[in-house]
Amino acid sequence: MRRFSIAVLVGAALGAVLTAVPARADADCTATVCHFDVPPGTYDVKLLLGGEAASSTSVTGETRRVLLPETAVAAGERVSRSFTVDVRTPEGEPTGPDGTPGLDLRLGGTAPALADIRVTPARHSRQIFLVGDSTVCDQPGDPYSGWGQQLPGYLRKGLSVANYADSGESTVSYLADTRLWATVRPRIRPGDLVLIQLAHNDKTTDEATYRANLETLVAGAREKGGEPVLVTPIVRRWFNADGTLDNDTALLVNGLGVNHPGVIRSVAAAHDVPLIDLTAKTKALVESLGVEASKALYLYNEKRDNTHTSVRGATVYAGLVRDELVARHLVPQGLVRV
Repeated sequence: MRRFSIAVLVGAALGAVLTAVPARADADCTATVCHFDVPPGTYDVKLLLGGEAASSTSVTGETRRVLLPETAVAAGERVSRSFTVDVRTPEGEPTGPDGTPGLDLRLGGTAPALADIRVTPARHSRQIFLVGDSTVCDQPGDPYSGWGQQLPGYLRKGLSVANYADSGESTVSYLADTRLWATVRPRIRPGDLVLIQLAHNDKTTDEATYRANLETLVAGAREKGGEPVLVTPIVRRWFNADGTLDNDTALLVNGLGVNHPGVIRSVAAAHDVPLIDLTAKTKALVESLGVEASKALYLYNEKRDNTHTSVRGATVYAGLVRDELVARHLVPQGLVRV
């Protein structure tokens, strides 16, 4: 690939008309991918979508993060969209491969058309740090997706997601691994949110330890000026004969009898921490869909997996998180997409 200014290359690659505005960063681009040589940090991305024909464009970045949902534009029109993105190494799961340096943006959708693109350092932006497991993380490959991977698509410029969720982690391992909490905590700034959903892998953690670990995460976020938010885990799709999910497997009660959602609710109440009861929300949704329709939210059809979500399921569950963030006044309505 050759190096061009953004304005020249994107128009040539996609056949779109560009405004005569100088680029803010160098980019290597093809028809569907732009790579920006920027150091780790937080960046605002401004896009001008549309072309001579009707178009429909989505944008993903880094490790399959949804940054802009599919956006339709009528023929001959232009629509401006912006978002803020976290760039770091490793670019996906904290214990995974580094990925490529800089920022990679990929155009998708049924008929992508990009007229202009700018990338500039973000100023006065907030971050949502995600502390979680494989149901939250930036999953590296299809058909898997964590809800944290879809959450950026619901946010506007001024609020980015720093997804430090990692596959296989429990509260014990997350605190012990220097690539995880010890890396996240120093990066928290006053006003940032820290969403904590760890439970699926605490299968052998006793209740006292589990509670203490949650309290350590809460205290650590607060000491840096961040606002911790406890999130109960998504349910496992494990039905009883009567069509309910009222069993230990579905509701994450471990082999020691530790009711993870119950402990999380208790810690939230005791320490005045905002709570997103994703267990209750996902339980109600899965039960309402029933045995067959709920399969599409998980990877049952592909993998016989009733724990990990499909792209569709992760997108729906990220929407539940977005709704709770707004309802609890943790995020202003103006910073989310509906």
